[in-house]
Amino acid sequence: MAYPQQTHYIPAINADEDVRSAFLIRVYQHVALAVLAFVAFETILFVTGLAQGILNFFSGNGFLWLGLIGAMYLGSTMSFKAAQRIDDVNIQYAGLFGMAAMYSIVFAPLLRSVFNADASGLVWQAALITLVGFAGLTVIGMTTSKDLSFMRPILLWAGFAALGLIVAGAIFGFQLGIIFSVGMIALSGATILYQTQTIVRQFPAWAHVAAALGLFSSLMTMFYYVLRLLAATRR
Repeated sequence: MAYPQQTHYIPAINADEDVRSAFLIRVYQHVALAVLAFVAFETILFVTGLAQGILNFFSGNGFLWLGLIGAMYLGSTMSFKAAQRIDDVNIQYAGLFGMAAMYSIVFAPLLRSVFNADASGLVWQAALITLVGFAGLTVIGMTTSKDLSFMRPILLWAGFAALGLIVAGAIFGFQLGIIFSVGMIALSGATILYQTQTIVRQFPAWAHVAAALGLFSSLMTMFYYVLRLLAATRR
């Protein structure tokens, strides 16, 4: 199955109100579906003991740990790029569920260490904070009349700068602490804000999977760093 092959299409914002509403509902349904897929993958990792194995493998090796975080951010950046491919629904579904699987692996050592420390409550706190932040940014992105397209080069530059810091930390062995986590939460929030407006103003009403892919990636990146921040402040 593929999206209609069109060189010109009508953005959702210019469609009828019922079409636009149906598009947005499908977008967030697919974001929720990806979250459920992430939970399912993560459950498999925990039940089979693979989560503990991943934690053991990465524990004590800052290079590997930061490399894992770097892979997450690189994957997030790549998914944002892939989300621009709105011509093939198969690619989008593969990207959506592939990202859910990747994030389950990335989250496994962090979640396992949190549960090992008997701090499972932090997971629910991080989830709630992320959900509230995501909802607030979504409302702002959909209702603001200000054109946020100017944010794109800033987000790209900040994203590559963050990836550079992760790589440098892995190579030279310095810690990326609380300030970095706060910065990544802010970057994820700004990306969600930009993406929310972009999917309404630029994506056609039939490209809901592509729109959901980018939002899911940014949502999970925010959740990761909120949880990382809460875990760091608890120590």
